Amino acid sequence: MTIRNLDALLSPRSIVLLGASDRPGGVGAVVTRNLISGGFKGDIWLVNPGHAMINGTVCYPSIAELPGTPDLAVIATPAATVPALIDQLGQKGCRSAVVITAGIRGDLKQAMLEAAGRYLIRIQGPNCLGLMLPPLGINASFSHLMPPAGNLAFLSQSGALITGIVDWAASRRIGFSHVVSMGDMADVDAGDLLDYLAGDTASDAILMYVENVTAARKFMSAARRAARAKPVIVIKSGRHAAGAAAALSHTGALAGADHAYQAAFRRAG
Repeated sequence: MTIRNLDALLSPRSIVLLGASDRPGGVGAVVTRNLISGGFKGDIWLVNPGHAMINGTVCYPSIAELPGTPDLAVIATPAATVPALIDQLGQKGCRSAVVITAGIRGDLKQAMLEAAGRYLIRIQGPNCLGLMLPPLGINASFSHLMPPAGNLAFLSQSGALITGIVDWAASRRIGFSHVVSMGDMADVDAGDLLDYLAGDTASDAILMYVENVTAARKFMSAARRAARAKPVIVIKSGRHAAGAAAALSHTGALAGADHAYQAAFRRAG
């Protein structure tokens, strides 16, 4: 288990967006608008070689030409470009990245992780909605709504559920300290995030939506630590055959898996 460089991911002082765009309806355009309008007080840099300026903000042609070193990179570019961009970010000194891009599997995923490993860059995602840190004014996501600031940390493997929860919470004036779309969890997973948030003073409770737990031993250790520090609420999907036929075709196997998760969560407190 490691929380190395998660401070750069969850408390950045500067952010670069790779794949910034003004194309209506595009993911890059939505993330650009959200990031610029969030109220973040640190530096925000945009990178797209095809633009000199987007939404009144200077756009740089490459990572190498940025005026400083970003703590956090947000990547919304085609999948094939991601490993090389991670390598360039590492050369620049960047310590974390949110990879929104989907379709990063197999050799491409391995190349991305190898590039990140050379520079100890932590990766959230890929294939995720993004990251929202309302107390810091950071909306590095393609969510249509920025939630208010509060003291609840929300971690989810489902981006669609995040948008629904954020909508529901906004109408009830419920705020968040962190909203993290975990995506495919190629690097940063639920265990890492739980371990970091256990010692985080901005969050008084942690809400998690999980479909499956990876690195079970790490998850259990982090969950026990977090549960001693603050309430941890876990919503586990796929508990019944009707909702998880694609994952487990045999009802008995599904029931056994559910019992295993129940026992693990009880043991974690």
